[in-house]
Amino acid sequence: MSRLFAFLFGRDEPKLSEASARDAGAIAALHSASFRRGWSEQEVEALLLERNVLAHRALAGSALCGFIMSRRGADEAEILSVAVARAARGRGLARRLLMLHLGRLAGLGVRTVFLEVDAHNAPALGLYRRAGFREVARRPNYYASDTKASADALVLRRDLA
Repeated sequence: MSRLFAFLFGRDEPKLSEASARDAGAIAALHSASFRRGWSEQEVEALLLERNVLAHRALAGSALCGFIMSRRGADEAEILSVAVARAARGRGLARRLLMLHLGRLAGLGVRTVFLEVDAHNAPALGLYRRAGFREVARRPNYYASDTKASADALVLRRDLA
């Protein structure tokens, strides 16, 4: 955690690279801190071991401060999750991860990328719209909540080719 604070108050940009199964624990912890229903380390590790799953990470020193993960099928991919540590948000890190990831997917022959996002998640919607995603469907009352009414999931799409 101290490395993350050093990044936040220092000048060094986090380093982006491909994630591997060795990152499962850190990714699971960040995912659980970021979403209502987090993934276990075993779930993340199983995903990262799949040949059709691609993941990138952002490291501040050796501390994970962000990740993105998708699953490919033929010439399509679905972004499964994107998360940035709360203390590192608002610095363009999610955009950097997303653009790196989309470039790598395009290089692997992916032509179309899909994702689902909570209709109330304004920061994520802004990120995706600025990156060229557009709404193609809506899943009513998809995300349950203990504190507010359930939210729709927006299905977004971006063509890479």
